Amino acid sequence: MRQTLYIREEQVKEVLTLTEAIEAVEAAFKDKAEGQVIMPPKLIIPLPGGDFRAMPAYLPRQNIAGVKVVNSHPNNREKGLPSVMATLVLVEPETGFPLAIIEATYLTALRTAAAGALGTRTLANLNSRKLAILGAGTQGRFQLLSHKLILLNLEQVCIWSLDEDLAWEVKRDLESQLGIEIRVCPDPETAVKGANVVVTTTPSRKPLVKNEWVSDGMHFTCIGADAPGKQELDPAILQRARIFLDDMAQGMESGEVNVPLHEGLLKPEQIVGELGEVLVGKKEGRRSDDEITVFSSTGLAIQDLACGAVILKKLGAL
Repeated sequence: MRQTLYIREEQVKEVLTLTEAIEAVEAAFKDKAEGQVIMPPKLIIPLPGGDFRAMPAYLPRQNIAGVKVVNSHPNNREKGLPSVMATLVLVEPETGFPLAIIEATYLTALRTAAAGALGTRTLANLNSRKLAILGAGTQGRFQLLSHKLILLNLEQVCIWSLDEDLAWEVKRDLESQLGIEIRVCPDPETAVKGANVVVTTTPSRKPLVKNEWVSDGMHFTCIGADAPGKQELDPAILQRARIFLDDMAQGMESGEVNVPLHEGLLKPEQIVGELGEVLVGKKEGRRSDDEITVFSSTGLAIQDLACGAVILKKLGAL
């Protein structure tokens, strides 16, 4: 009789690398751009102190289907819990048999970092040397790790966090490991000014980055605005920028552009398209060194399924 695998976090950490996650997420984005996925927008249920999301999808080319359940509770650290925790159920498309239940908190961190790095690699200036990261929680840390893999000329990282101790922890843990200068900044302005790439990873509901800090040629990878009402950038920045989403429908409802769109400060036609369309050549990405580009990542179920498929293949279960 067939059995459903139960895969714990420790196994995920052993089996799935960040490089493999980037490759898997890129393939999933390309499949999406070519019409080879089925994926409704994520369902977000408000809860006391946060929310949880149900994220189903089907990847025919990977022969995998499934659903992830994931929460977002920004104040969980005070209770000794991660802000984000997830479980992924993978299903055999032909029969509906549950192939695996995966503890997916680490997988979520990895695939989110992978998407952020892909956005930067695709849209930023290739010679970017200074990276700014706003937020030093799990995603701030993982975005640093993923961006180090794709920004080959990176010389300095400036990091700011509302909880300054977290920023100092990132510096202590990763500076020598990555062999790059990590500077802890007292405020977002100090971190952002002069950066080539800015990654935002906070749960903010008001803009953290002001338009007057932004110079021509900057790229923004926006991770934190992943639910309605969240935003991290001054809408005036978006007015100046060439904007790409991970998914048009979901991104306009819950991504960095959701508040400006609802307030009439941004029009849907000002959004160029999806990152996957750039990856497959359907849309043009950055057109000049001086252009400001924005990638808004809300997190897609196909990212989780693609990474889950890698795990099952490496375990000989797919």
